[in-house]
Amino acid sequence: MSITKKAKENYEELFKNIEFSKEDEELKEIVLNFALDEAQEQDNLDKRTRQMVILAATIATQTKKMYEVFVNSALNVGVSPVEIKEILYQAVPYVGILKVLDLLEPTNRIFKERGIKLPLEKQETTTIEDRFDKGLEVQKSIFGKTIDNNYKNSPKNQVHIQKFLSDNCFGDFYTRNGLDVKTRELITFSILISQGGCEPQVKGHIVGNVNVGNDKQALLNTVTALLPYIGYPRSLNAISCINQVIPE
Repeated sequence: MSITKKAKENYEELFKNIEFSKEDEELKEIVLNFALDEAQEQDNLDKRTRQMVILAATIATQTKKMYEVFVNSALNVGVSPVEIKEILYQAVPYVGILKVLDLLEPTNRIFKERGIKLPLEKQETTTIEDRFDKGLEVQKSIFGKTIDNNYKNSPKNQVHIQKFLSDNCFGDFYTRNGLDVKTRELITFSILISQGGCEPQVKGHIVGNVNVGNDKQALLNTVTALLPYIGYPRSLNAISCINQVIPE
């Protein structure tokens, strides 16, 4: 087997001097041909979006070394430093602060190595006083009356979780500048399917994605782009969720 022309071109554009071990040339050929040629031929995503969703997957799977590789590849195709930081921040409610805190240092180091001035411009738009109201507003704009029903049906000893979703998950993160809500929902979908075991949340965010303009094909394109990186089981589970929520 040899590496296809398209795979070589994409490899040089995205990863430049990143090299595979010479002991694993056969795997290199398989991986590059599939991930950088065949899968990309089918996913129909633009270069920036593709690198953004893959970067989200590396956060979810906590592959620290590959996260660094894809921070660089994202920068190589024009994803801005602010967008990269916002993808990382957006992951906090979905993967937890432990995984995200572990990735702040390499992110900042790469930015400094590439001459990007830190700290970046602030992107927050809420205050302690209004984060709940603004978060609830965004939440309802994505999920509609479902949010009112969640509050109404929540037991008293669990309603604080609904409040956390409104003021923290949405008020602290979805209201930020740097990424629009449509992109944030696609990033969230990418994070959830890459983690695995989040199928109820995946289904909820499939609905959310459709409501903000990411249709079934966009979601299938995202799964296709991520398949080489997260594997078939999680990808097939994601497709099953998509087909359940949006039948053919």
